[in-house]
Amino acid sequence: MWKALKARLYQGYRTGNFPVKAPPALPERFAGRAEVDQEKCAEYKEVLAEVCPVKAISFSDGKISLDMGKCIFCRKCAEKCEGIRFGKEYRLAAMKREDLIVNNSYYTPPLPQDKSLAKLCGRSLKIRQVSAGGCAACELDFNVLNTLAWDMGRFGIQVVASPRHADCILVTGPVTKNMLLALKKTYEAAPRPVWVIACGACAVSGGLYEKSSQCEEKLEDILKVDLYIPGCPPHPSTILEGIMRLMGKGAGPENK
Repeated sequence: MWKALKARLYQGYRTGNFPVKAPPALPERFAGRAEVDQEKCAEYKEVLAEVCPVKAISFSDGKISLDMGKCIFCRKCAEKCEGIRFGKEYRLAAMKREDLIVNNSYYTPPLPQDKSLAKLCGRSLKIRQVSAGGCAACELDFNVLNTLAWDMGRFGIQVVASPRHADCILVTGPVTKNMLLALKKTYEAAPRPVWVIACGACAVSGGLYEKSSQCEEKLEDILKVDLYIPGCPPHPSTILEGIMRLMGKGAGPENK
């Protein structure tokens, strides 16, 4: 016991200040929201259309668009074209699917148009997490938020064991045939109103498994999604910031 107390006194306060004082410390290889320079991308259209493994890049009226909801952040497009850059912007979550489409370098994190969650759950949010068939990467990064370094409980955010105690359902992974019924039952068991969070590329769009014969419809075709958190997997700071923004707690400090 004394050794544990001594170690705690020596280590001091270990929980980060996120998101109050400064942007979170991000790893050197962190890839945030994409930035697109249309002029520089003009000559790379054919190359970019072929290089993306999840077909996140499309063209319309001569302009390139990058769907962050499909993107797995492999950065193959950035390697081929200097007009695409993945910066350090970690505030990637959006309340509408179309807000994940990038076609320029300007960005302001969107605020929720529906204030009902902030009104009911602005100070305390209970989450039931459902893995609908993913690889566990998104689940692991979400679980990190329960650790000492992040401690999402200080913001009133907690994971609950039963959907009957949940305010929202956080879904990870593509919706597989084996998990479809369990997902629907979880949603039906939650008290109303209940909100849905799609966490990770697979939950948002199907990701690498979009065309898999073992996957059902996309999550947004089954349940109404209130928050989209892109990434493969999303960084813990991206997940936490998105949830807090949905709760009406701001957009967090900017990473420049």
